[in-house]
Amino acid sequence: MRVKRGNVARKRRKKILKLAKGFRGAGSKLFRTANQQVMKALRSAYRDRRRKKRDFRRLWITRINAATRAQGLRYHEFIDGLKKANIQLNRKMLARLAFLDPEAFTQVVEAARQSRAS
Repeated sequence: MRVKRGNVARKRRKKILKLAKGFRGAGSKLFRTANQQVMKALRSAYRDRRRKKRDFRRLWITRINAATRAQGLRYHEFIDGLKKANIQLNRKMLARLAFLDPEAFTQVVEAARQSRAS
């Protein structure tokens, strides 16, 4: 007796086409192209979830660097001063502080500068 796969195959194809919803053209209509597009999209999503962390860290460092240089201190000197002053603020919070509350950030920079001097 032959094996009939109607249900299984239909479910598998519908699952892929559901994931491909919103893709352009044949990418959301035809199973084979949709399958390729979905696999590529999932690969990109996996890669970019990791890349996002790197990108944000770079952005925060750039913002902190700009804010500290405006106050006459370089980024690596600032971070060194924070470590010596035992100020445990992560880069995300430092960048937000520099952007949203420059006065408070100035105080943090001064604390870092003093701890480097001593």
